[in-house]
Amino acid sequence: MDPAATTTSLQSDCETPSNSVWSWWPSWRPTSMSLLKTTEAKILNCIQNDLWARFVTLPSQDRIWTLTLTNKAVRKPVEQAAKTPLVMVHGFGGGVGLWIRNLDSLSRSRPVYAFDLLGFGRSSRPSFPSDAEKAEEQFVNSIEQWRQSVGLEKMILLGHSLGGYLATSYAIQYPSRVSSLILVDPWGFPERQKNQNQSGDQSGMAKRQSPPRWVKAIAAVVSLFNPLAVIRAAGPWGPGLVNRFRPDFKRKFEDMFDDDTMTQYIYHCNAQTPSGEVGFRAMAESLGWAKKPMLHRIHLLPDSMPLTLVYGARSWVDSSSGDAVVQIRDKAPTQVLLIDDASHHVYADQPQQFNRAVERICESAT
Repeated sequence: MDPAATTTSLQSDCETPSNSVWSWWPSWRPTSMSLLKTTEAKILNCIQNDLWARFVTLPSQDRIWTLTLTNKAVRKPVEQAAKTPLVMVHGFGGGVGLWIRNLDSLSRSRPVYAFDLLGFGRSSRPSFPSDAEKAEEQFVNSIEQWRQSVGLEKMILLGHSLGGYLATSYAIQYPSRVSSLILVDPWGFPERQKNQNQSGDQSGMAKRQSPPRWVKAIAAVVSLFNPLAVIRAAGPWGPGLVNRFRPDFKRKFEDMFDDDTMTQYIYHCNAQTPSGEVGFRAMAESLGWAKKPMLHRIHLLPDSMPLTLVYGARSWVDSSSGDAVVQIRDKAPTQVLLIDDASHHVYADQPQQFNRAVERICESAT
């Protein structure tokens, strides 16, 4: 393991840039990196397998908060270590804690890595350029630098939503490092149609379901502000705002936590200095559309790379993009899976079905 990957006990929490427009208002927002750390620790305490949590320092000196899980019950750890690791990339506004229903199960047969994207969660929050191509490049470069620092030769790369978009971009640029690509309700694939406006109702998402309230609310202001500015501007009312617009997060994990742990986690992840969301805004034409749609580039993936797209059958993300990918890749190994009774956060809505599907994909990839 690279010496840049140091344990939590030797690292302080990620610091926010002092020139942030929000840094003068710390007492107004009931949040801090310390509170995020505490809330996340409560979530990660549910993990049964061996867990190594640490910051991985990149050449840029940015730090990526990283989890590594291995099965402590496995009789032949060498065999598990020989399997291609699964690397999980969260979506917009998320963090490693959202994988809590998946980490133990998926790490039974192979090592699993999960990290907070640059600019999100507990990772460093640097400045992002306003140019879409440069912002995407900064995200992708940070993933490659992370891979080098951790010392992975190849990986099965799984990305959800925004993470799916970035995972695809990474796989296009570094195909030799990806043995199989798994995209879960990926954002940014279709091209925006001219007759569709900026509203949430026609944001390029599924025709099967109307977007939830929080999507409509964010879509209404995304063209004017950073997407999650309202959470920070709400000050002490911010946590209540998250509870109001994202009650689904509490329901998805209510059998694990009987309080507001998960909504608090979402709040603390997103009430910090905006960084990754600035990068997202640079890449987004509106909430549901990418300035550089991935359907225009998906043909650049090598035909030899297996690709699986996993959608929630009740998601507001349009799964027809997955069908388009199958047609574009023609005879390349590509499949689309629909998980019944699951919405956008497939991994939390139907974790057992999701975990079984991902395990099958991983086994076929190695």
